[in-house]
Amino acid sequence: MSNLQADPEVGGQVTEVHVTTEVLEGAPVALGGPRGMEVVRTLPNKHRRLVGAWCFLDAYGPHDLTTAAGMRVGPHPHIGLQTVSWLVRGEILHRDSLGNRQEIRPGSLNLMTAGRGISHSEETPGTHGPVLQGVQLWVALPAADRDVAPSFDHHDDLPVLTGPGLTATVLMGDLAGATSPARCHTPLVGAELTLAAGADTRLPLRPDFEYALLTLDGEAAVAGTPLKPGPLLYLGAGRSSLSLSAGPESRVLLLGGEPFEEKLVMWWNFVGREHDEIVAAREAWESGGDGRFGTVRGYDGPPIPAPPMPITRLVPRGRVRPVS
Repeated sequence: MSNLQADPEVGGQVTEVHVTTEVLEGAPVALGGPRGMEVVRTLPNKHRRLVGAWCFLDAYGPHDLTTAAGMRVGPHPHIGLQTVSWLVRGEILHRDSLGNRQEIRPGSLNLMTAGRGISHSEETPGTHGPVLQGVQLWVALPAADRDVAPSFDHHDDLPVLTGPGLTATVLMGDLAGATSPARCHTPLVGAELTLAAGADTRLPLRPDFEYALLTLDGEAAVAGTPLKPGPLLYLGAGRSSLSLSAGPESRVLLLGGEPFEEKLVMWWNFVGREHDEIVAAREAWESGGDGRFGTVRGYDGPPIPAPPMPITRLVPRGRVRPVS
């Protein structure tokens, strides 16, 4: 644990710049199929696909598991990305085709690097608490690393920063000199910020990063903008610090990174660079013949089939969708 105000690079910098903010509303999605648990998806959004290399964000809960089954997502494949699982409340059991079986709880991080191909399942374990709440994120792998060997890492010991009214747990990347042990392939940051009741503070940022924030609990004011759970607040780049305040105790997710300029094809659970790459991955999953995605063992249920390909070719797109 270290102190946010101990960062020697913070002093003397511009405290705030006047840049346009965007409130990105999420869309409800049934996780794992029409009868699945509902999540709110804010990335990719209608006009903005990425924040740094962060290309996907689902937030869920709090869900009352005393009357519901919880999460149940059968084996499914990924390529070209990392999955980042972070919980606020509850438990999730991860299984993958490398043979990993890992339960995740609040305060720990599950990081799966798909690379050329991996498959996994996620479910609420048989013994669990009464509430489930968390986020599932993806990070796009850069072209140089998108075909790396698949891997899985679990991190229980993440760096924690403290400041007046603020505690920050660094999930990925670097924040104010504190570096997560999680493996990154592009410069980025992900952190959970806990604001004490009545907090009014500032957080040092990197001006070369673009940032976005999502309130998980409570209601925070971010750069003067009230932010309740639901939408993602995009802040752009150019800020060396950020004002944060809260009435009741609040919890906020911070995402940031260098703008990711590579064009991507994102379809189903795949992140690629062109249409034929996605077709090949889909065929490999459906046939299972080349062993690319392996087999998830121990999950009680069938794998999730791939949806049909669209009738038109998938086109690589940039980080921002032009407004028509």
